[in-house]
Amino acid sequence: MTRTVLCRKYRQELEGLEAPPVPGPRGQEIFENVSSKAWSEWQALQTMLINEKGLRLIDPEARRYLAEQMEKFLDNEPMDSIEGYVPPED
Repeated sequence: MTRTVLCRKYRQELEGLEAPPVPGPRGQEIFENVSSKAWSEWQALQTMLINEKGLRLIDPEARRYLAEQMEKFLDNEPMDSIEGYVPPED
């Protein structure tokens, strides 16, 4: 049986992650409150932000920036855009 969570982003019961995506309390909070769909979407967006902005993950400021953007994404708040990206048409 698939584990479901009340997804923080979509505000509905959706399939949950199989395991916490990062260690520690933050990973546990994500595991308990974020769906696998929302997490997958965040990972794709995070990759685009890293590439577009030329972020180096060894830089603590870059990691802080990504953490802030993740919180905005999961809370459906305005976040930095990716210049030049055009989403595919349905």
